[in-house]
Amino acid sequence: MITASHAARLSPPVADWRTLWREAVTDPRELLDLVDLGHLAGRLPADNAGFSVRVPRGFVARMRQSDPQDPLLLQTLPQLAETDEVPGFGVDAVGDMDARSAQGVLHKYEGRALLIASGSCAINCRYCFRRHFPYGDEMAAAGQWRKALDHVRGDSSISELILSGGDPLSLATAKLEELARGLAEIPHVTRLRIHTRLPVVLPERVDEAFGGWLGELPLQKVIVLHANHANEFDTAVDDACARMREAGATLLNQSVLLRGINDDANTLVDLSERLFAAGVLPYYLHQLDRVQGAAHFEVDDARAVALVDTIRQRLPGYLVPKLVREVGGEASKRPV
Repeated sequence: MITASHAARLSPPVADWRTLWREAVTDPRELLDLVDLGHLAGRLPADNAGFSVRVPRGFVARMRQSDPQDPLLLQTLPQLAETDEVPGFGVDAVGDMDARSAQGVLHKYEGRALLIASGSCAINCRYCFRRHFPYGDEMAAAGQWRKALDHVRGDSSISELILSGGDPLSLATAKLEELARGLAEIPHVTRLRIHTRLPVVLPERVDEAFGGWLGELPLQKVIVLHANHANEFDTAVDDACARMREAGATLLNQSVLLRGINDDANTLVDLSERLFAAGVLPYYLHQLDRVQGAAHFEVDDARAVALVDTIRQRLPGYLVPKLVREVGGEASKRPV
């Protein structure tokens, strides 16, 4: 008979998420070696095309070996195409800088304010629309969130606060607790929305302390995950999603339509089904934000619309994400 203490010795303890963060792969040559593609190192751009590499090792473990077209690898490996200068692609693809209203606060849409909570991510996606963002000057968490919360406190039209980044869950739970204490003094904020990729790429982040903080928040809680392919999910991600749901959060997902990664009807159907199996509803399918360095991922609108029409025929309506584009200065996401 195996006792509980014996079972605990047989099962290795779950590593602290901060340790796993520090152990992420940051050298593209090591990344290629880990997936048995070291012979492709000569195709890498100099200086990582000006955008550093970071991939948690647990995410690397989900990549297929010896497959240069693996959809998870292509999201994280620098490509020579990133150095191409393409007309219409710039450093501020969605007009973030024009929407600044306080340090680290973007106020684009009615009733909602977005806080740039952190400039750090557990994974650097090569299509990131904020890969050129001046995080050093725009951090809402600085100074115990004081300037950001002052702005929110002074505008009673704001009922929803959105945490973005970088990734807001890169912050220690104690730093999130600081924010919660400040929000408790602002009665017109009734909903907190967190946009995060960490529960997918580093599910260990959804630990006991975070779950406790989330469960005790006296606000409606929405967590918008970011996954682009069904292969990004495993049992650890499923468990993280379950813990967030148990803490009272509504889970949604937004994806980016990416050429060569998920621009295929079967792939998008599989993603929606896998999301729902994990208790997550598909929310948005974004057309690529036209950020400098990401043009090789773009899918044209006609193909995007045809793909969504196809998946609409194959899935119930609640599993069909809305195809949208963000356009700087507009009052909402633009349907495509």
